[in-house]
Amino acid sequence: MLKEVAAVQTGYSFRSRLDAFGVGHIGVIQMKDLSEDNAVDCSGLVKIDMGELKEHHFVRKGDLVFRSRGLLTTSAVLLDDPGRAVVAAPLLRIRVANSSRILPKYLNWYINQRDAQVFLHSRSIGTAQKMIGKEALDALEVYVPDLTRQKNIVELAALSAREQRLFHALADKRDQYISELLMQCAKGE
Repeated sequence: MLKEVAAVQTGYSFRSRLDAFGVGHIGVIQMKDLSEDNAVDCSGLVKIDMGELKEHHFVRKGDLVFRSRGLLTTSAVLLDDPGRAVVAAPLLRIRVANSSRILPKYLNWYINQRDAQVFLHSRSIGTAQKMIGKEALDALEVYVPDLTRQKNIVELAALSAREQRLFHALADKRDQYISELLMQCAKGE
């Protein structure tokens, strides 16, 4: 189970909207900071001033950020050191307990796979807006192959994703070319 290889923590709950805080020294990771390629983009974090926070509130490189509400309930991994930053609720932070047993990138890939998503959706609560709680994540069965196999899975998944991006870019270029060609034909050129 996931709770045997990682710790799940709820995001920090703010009492008011973040844009009301202004500029500060602590970054806040929000839903908008999670990219489509399941990574956390820290380049545009809202910066706030907060009172004293305990060290366990801060995220670090290798942590996963889980989208616990909405249609998309996947995780994203922090590939870079975010500095002093916290995760905002309703996001959840997942921290691998022992990276010599399970790689954060592998766990991120695993959570985003169909089998894990089906399990999590079966444990979601709510009618209008689905929510996946900490307990559901903790109960997720995680298969942990040896580190070499984990690295191979992560590398192959990255190559496959790159292939898909290139394929879509090529298809877009082809559509543009054909459209221009047909427009020239329509104009009698």
